[in-house]
Amino acid sequence: MRARLDGARLICACRKEKEKMNNAQQRPGKRSRVKMIILAVLALALAWLGYDLYGPRSSKLRDFDPNEIARLETGMWRSYYAKDRVKLFTQLAELLRSQYHLPFATSNAVAYQAARAAFIFKEGKKRADYEKALPHLVKFYQAVREGSDTPFDVEKAAKLEVEWWIVHRQRARQEPGDLDRALAELPAEIYQEPVEKMMEHARLRAEAMTIRDKKAEASGMTEEDWKKIEALLRASWESLWRAVNS
Repeated sequence: MRARLDGARLICACRKEKEKMNNAQQRPGKRSRVKMIILAVLALALAWLGYDLYGPRSSKLRDFDPNEIARLETGMWRSYYAKDRVKLFTQLAELLRSQYHLPFATSNAVAYQAARAAFIFKEGKKRADYEKALPHLVKFYQAVREGSDTPFDVEKAAKLEVEWWIVHRQRARQEPGDLDRALAELPAEIYQEPVEKMMEHARLRAEAMTIRDKKAEASGMTEEDWKKIEALLRASWESLWRAVNS
């Protein structure tokens, strides 16, 4: 009886040992498959990122939605004056994707440059400080230019952007109409159109800025004030759309 029990135990032990050996042989195979899957996913992700950042693309700068740009620009003004960097970044990225048709990774990289430029300027005290934003704006406009169908001058666009920022900040020292003109010169360069065609667009944007500035300096902005600003910006972008598509 004891011999039978010992024999059964030996058979059971042999089976367990065989199962261990089989499992040990299978584990490296499973690990290899998991590793291969991870490497394949990483390779696909890197390929997608490379294409997103450097792949060929082309978009029509004149193909934009004035209502959507007005909505996003109003939100960006609010984020900028509230010093909400993260929200401004996400709004810029959305604008670049929806209106300038930049891919996801590219839109985020470019939005970072624009948001960085905005806050460098915001913290500046004099022209030399303000111009530190230029390298970031050059990168921003370079990305827009590379994906667009309009051959504008990237360096000039970046300088015109900083220039209207300065004119706006120093508006108390400016002549009437200086801000309008500065605001018109940037889209004139980007769309390669005469400045005169951009003046209504610029005038309406300047009016929206004036409301924001005066209200903020007085009693502060209300939701009704922001609605007026968005309406003016909508009219401004509608004017630009007509100017560049006629």
